[in-house]
Amino acid sequence: MHFASHLQRSIACCLFVLVTSCGNAPRSEAGMDLAGRIWDVRAGRYVEAAAVQVAARAAPVVLLGETHDNLDHHRLQRAVLGEIVATGRRPALVMEQFDREFEAALETERARPGRTADTLMEAGHFDRKGWQVEGYRPLIALALEFDLPIVAANLSRDEARSIVRDPSRAALPGVDRRVEESIAADIDRSHCGEKAPPAILAGMVAAQRARDLAMARALDSEAARGAVLIAGVGHVRADRGAPLYMARRPLVIAFIEVDPDQRQPAQYLDGEFATAGSFDYLWFTSRAARADPCAEKPALPRAAR
Repeated sequence: MHFASHLQRSIACCLFVLVTSCGNAPRSEAGMDLAGRIWDVRAGRYVEAAAVQVAARAAPVVLLGETHDNLDHHRLQRAVLGEIVATGRRPALVMEQFDREFEAALETERARPGRTADTLMEAGHFDRKGWQVEGYRPLIALALEFDLPIVAANLSRDEARSIVRDPSRAALPGVDRRVEESIAADIDRSHCGEKAPPAILAGMVAAQRARDLAMARALDSEAARGAVLIAGVGHVRADRGAPLYMARRPLVIAFIEVDPDQRQPAQYLDGEFATAGSFDYLWFTSRAARADPCAEKPALPRAAR
């Protein structure tokens, strides 16, 4: 899945069509398989991949939400980024997967002759246990091929831990209480029924918001040249994620794993997973094979003593 060194418009279009696997062919509305289909949230209808392609090429800033361990999501992200660079634009690739404390090291390595995706990941202290290397390497390789800036957008672990202990450290702007309630509900669900103590939960919500704010600032700093964000689907939500803190509303494309119990797009926008204001496009994919995340409950942070 590599673009030629001198990417031509026709080649890019062909590759984009191939990577989408022709998943948007007309089919019965009743009982259909959502995987491979794209829902335009504002228009309230299914669209072809070409419509998303046009929107991504035109938008100055594009957010590509993912499930981190789903390789289909990364292939589609690379295809969208390839479409943008095929127009001659050179946006910054802004990534949740790199902590901002390593931004200088990333830029030094990017400018070094002979650098590769792997050497850049090493320079940026890419967590190979926490992130799936095979998914992100092609994105980074494409950015290097076209000399795109690669911007670290996440908080360091130490920064996040300090905010969990003392939320005031984040210096967050005020938001509607429903934003924090929604994030708190997601955090509770992600810990398999184990409820965090209120003080710890408040700190975790603040840390999540601080990550969103850091991503928003990274995107705004690159707005003049354009930017593409690679981040978890929760971070790209326009109603509570990074866009909430941005100067201008970006284009938000969410790659969504199909839930077999949810067979209509509206079921994904019911207020629990997301709302009608969360995304511009829902691009449905198959689910990645993974172990039950609740077989071993994720550990909650310990309360400060």
